[in-house]
Amino acid sequence: MIRQNKLITIGILIILLIAAIYVSGKLNLINVSGISENDKNVVFAQFQNQKDHNNDEITNSRRNILTETVKNVSPSIVGINVIEIREYKDPFFSFFDDPFFQKFFGNRGTYNQEVKGLGSGYIISSDGYIVTNDHVAGNATKITVTLTDGRSFDAKIIGADNASDICLLKIEGNDLPFVTLGNSDDIIIGEWVIALGNPFGLFELNDKPTVTVGVVSATGMNLDAINDRFYLNMIQTDASINGGNSGGPLVNSLGEVIGMNTLIFTSGNNSGSIGLGFAIPVNKIKRIIEELKEKGSIDRNFEIGMRIQTIDEGIAKYYHLKNTKGVIVTKIYPNTPAERGGIEVGDIIVDVEGFKINNENSIFSVFHEFRTGQTITVKIIRDEKELTKQMKLVKG
Repeated sequence: MIRQNKLITIGILIILLIAAIYVSGKLNLINVSGISENDKNVVFAQFQNQKDHNNDEITNSRRNILTETVKNVSPSIVGINVIEIREYKDPFFSFFDDPFFQKFFGNRGTYNQEVKGLGSGYIISSDGYIVTNDHVAGNATKITVTLTDGRSFDAKIIGADNASDICLLKIEGNDLPFVTLGNSDDIIIGEWVIALGNPFGLFELNDKPTVTVGVVSATGMNLDAINDRFYLNMIQTDASINGGNSGGPLVNSLGEVIGMNTLIFTSGNNSGSIGLGFAIPVNKIKRIIEELKEKGSIDRNFEIGMRIQTIDEGIAKYYHLKNTKGVIVTKIYPNTPAERGGIEVGDIIVDVEGFKINNENSIFSVFHEFRTGQTITVKIIRDEKELTKQMKLVKG
């Protein structure tokens, strides 16, 4: 009788354990031939393993910080379509460029043509301010902005700056989704970044931005000027950027805009991305758009008052310089910021307001970072000594 009661008790325990496992959502087949303490431990270990597996399925979801960032930022991205009127010259009438012929026949070899273009942008306020590149929309006669919800708006230019390649647009709307502007002085080289935009006009297919992911490859990249646009302190990324991505945001994994996708380097006949993309840092963008909001343009109507020349090996040797970086001053004009700042002919300029000067191109680019009335610090080498001078940038 005792043996029979013991068997009944064991049977009840086994049934309870199996029921518990079944309720957990997964029924494992467990071979229970007895109810010793060791067998209990085995049963409970398998039960715990099953619970851990279920938790891992939740934890290992494909959603992560990058996918959540894309989900949150995407509604603020816009596709931009523009129409420009461009002036062209017919090579057949090139002889009319001669002033003698223009006197009698006018400028006959010139004609205007309507050109369509596209690019990307991002909304920065709920009332419809949008940032994009100047080379996307700065010269447009008509701008159409498309949102991810399918709505289209006519946009007007609040202000455009060719030198910095930044353009501020406005559409009429309320409660629009908008991005958060981050801090480009706090970028970590190697951190994840996401480029969003409208490459090749693909936004129009489903009203959604194209997303590419990469890392910050480098910061503080000073590039050569292109069409009187100056690109200093750029962010380099290997996130794929292609035609039409211009004007779209580069965001970090927290969804903060840290830059605006603007340029790519290409190789040979390849016009697509090769992993060298560049973005304008957002701190510069913030300064420019505030000025564009207030004034509609950027005031660089100041004079420097000097001529310069890139340093070659001969100049470096004559002045006992360690390298050819910098520019040499060849002429100073009277009553100008250069003269009043104490700059002299023969001075070697190596740094302007923290920007290293390599040649003529770099110093021209650097001066476009400043505004009328600003006082800047210039580091020079004179008589093999480094000196610091102050220049106030005013009109001549």
